This record gives sequence, C-alpha cells and structure tokens, in this order.
Amino acid sequence: MKAIILNLIAWGTLPIMDGMAKYLSTEMHFVEVVWARYFFMVLISLPITFLFLRKYLTWPQNFLLQISRSFFLFLSTVCFFYAISVISLAEALTLSFVAPIIVTILSALLLKEKVGVHRWSAVFVGFIGALIIIQPGFITINFASLASLGAGVSYAFYLISTRKLSSFDNPYMTLIFTGVFGAIIISFVVPFYWIMPNINQWLLMIGLAAVGTFAHFCLILSLNYAEASKLAPLGYFEIVNNILIGYYFFGDFPNKWLWLGLFFIVSSGIYISIREARKLN
Repeated sequence: MKAIILNLIAWGTLPIMDGMAKYLSTEMHFVEVVWARYFFMVLISLPITFLFLRKYLTWPQNFLLQISRSFFLFLSTVCFFYAISVISLAEALTLSFVAPIIVTILSALLLKEKVGVHRWSAVFVGFIGALIIIQPGFITINFASLASLGAGVSYAFYLISTRKLSSFDNPYMTLIFTGVFGAIIISFVVPFYWIMPNINQWLLMIGLAAVGTFAHFCLILSLNYAEASKLAPLGYFEIVNNILIGYYFFGDFPNKWLWLGLFFIVSSGIYISIREARKLN
C-alpha cells in the first residue's frame, strides 16, 4: 500500500510542474525551461542530501544503468517540454500515455515480472479512458505530437531503469545523479537560447524544479516497494490534475467525454489498488 500512496502522490504532483513549464514556455524558449528544471533540482536536492543524508552520497554500484536511466528521463523531459510549448497539456499527456503500456511489456520482457490478465486489463481500460477524453482521431499529427509520443516511450524506459536500479543504489543517490546528469547536458545547450528571466519567471523556474524533484523522489521510492508493471495503471491519475490545471489556467472546459474517460481511468486505478492491498494483507 505504501508504494501505491507514493506513486499516486507523484502522479498527482507532476501536472503542477507541467503547468508551470507550459506557462513559462509562452515567455521563453523551452530549452531554458528544461535547464531550470534540472539546474534548480540539483541546487535544491544536493545541499539537503549533503546535510541530512550524507551517507547516501556514494558512487553508484551500477554506473552504466544510472547513466541510461538519467538519459531516458532527460530525453523524455526535453520531448515533453517541447510538446507542451506547441500543443495543449491534455493532448501532449495523452500521446505520452503509451508509457504504461510499454512499461507493462518491458516489465515482462526485461525484468521478468509476472504480468497477469488483471494488470493487462487495468492498463488497457485506463488507456481507453484517456482516448475517450482526447478523442485522438481529431489530433493533427505534427512534430510536437511525435515528440509527445517519444516522451512516453522514453519515460517507459526510465521507469524500467528506475525499477532495476532499486536493487543496486539508494533512491537519494539516484535522484542526485539524475539531476546532475541533466544539468550538465542542458547547460551546454541553454546559452544559445538564453533570455534573462524577470523575478516572477525566476520564482516559477525554482518552483517548477522543487515540485518536479519532490514528485520524482516519490516515484523512485514507490518503485522500491512494488513492481513497475503493478504501478503502471496508476500513472493515468496524472490526467486528473492535468485537466484541472488546464481548465483553471488555460481555459480547457471539461465536457461529457472527459468525465466518461475519467471514470474509466479512475476505475482502473482503484481496481489495481484494491488487488494490491489484498495481496499485502
């Protein structure tokens, strides 16, 4: 049950970061937003870890897997932040929802996890709900749409790598490593797109990184307590806050298809949560 709670907190928090990123991308290049996400993530998490969790700052036991995991998250972040700078949050998020499907497949192929018919069903029911909300037949396929799809594929590999790393390295070190990797890479690129932010933009950039750091830390911890394929359907809860943020800040008014889709998504998550709770008791 601890894994489910942590996972839901992560997915419920991440849309706040996405909303901040979309707002900032209307005023600056998306590369600068990606830089803020990583730079301030390191600036926030490294001192806290050094002061209170210094014993966890060790060299990773599986360096190549840490590099791979960090690369997949970095690629997913770049693709998704570019996508939401062009298309709506809802459209970008739905296209990236290939991630839970791929996570379930990769969990069976790479992690040798047992994936039964119940988990397959929950994943596909949630995906149907997402399709009902967005009605993707009306989505115009462009580079931003392809970037959203790429973000979902990259994120699936990131989740699988995170699950695999839980057997080697502690979550605090994994979080720091991810931030440092992304900050170094994007710092070589951002000078070509730099526009000096004003005070409000600086505050939003710091807030974006703080929210993202907290959410990913919860996600890392959740994958220490449960298999990736078991938690995959819960990722659909991200769309709940995504829709609320889109409605309040960007004027996307919910319609009947949205509520019907949410019913499918929430039902799939509750179903898998109840099954996991029964197994733990």
